[in-house]
Amino acid sequence: MRKVIPSASEALANLLTDGMTVMSGGFGLCGIPTSLIEAIRLSGVKDLTVISNNAGVDGFGLGILLESRQIKKMISSYVGENKLFAEQFLSGTLELEFNPQGTLAERIRAGGAGIPAFFTKTGVDTLIAEGKEVRRFGDDDYVMETGLFADIALVHAWKGDHEGNLVYRKTARNFNPMMATAAKTTVAEVEHLVPAGQIDPDQVHTPGIFVRKIVHAPNSEKRIEQRTVRKVEIA
Repeated sequence: MRKVIPSASEALANLLTDGMTVMSGGFGLCGIPTSLIEAIRLSGVKDLTVISNNAGVDGFGLGILLESRQIKKMISSYVGENKLFAEQFLSGTLELEFNPQGTLAERIRAGGAGIPAFFTKTGVDTLIAEGKEVRRFGDDDYVMETGLFADIALVHAWKGDHEGNLVYRKTARNFNPMMATAAKTTVAEVEHLVPAGQIDPDQVHTPGIFVRKIVHAPNSEKRIEQRTVRKVEIA
């Protein structure tokens, strides 16, 4: 099956529907699938539930889907960089299922591994545990969290081959690999696309069996979420 598709919009054609659940990889603005997010915006689908560590920033990443009001609910762990997110949440137009970051990562990993639920100490005796089962193991209480599985996962890889084998670079390995396993369909955008056989099997982070479509995105914009520089001291 030919996996390499000429454009992000073509890759997502016939895969997007109103009300679907979308996983979007990356950490902050690192390793986010910008071309695929833009394709979702152009498609016009709405009422989306988006599972992502964060919601991008105003005007970039998932922030553009907040601007177009295409996201109905976010399942996230960090949302502090997006003013529009805060405005929509506080006004009641955006739902939020808030997760501790490690819990979110494990919920996604569990979904990809076919594990329906697990118990964790994180969140016990806090708002996170409200309405959830709490069970005692040994001398400690644990809260039950359910695995997450999406209709479609959008991931960004540093390198990939024509069979869909993917390699992520540094911080982009946060969330992308586990999301690639936790959806009915995974679409990857790849910075460096190489022929099959050119990636050392030992270096593959996501085997091609998980990836249905690939988009070559050699010029992905990479922004810094919080630029911090040292003040120049004048003697």
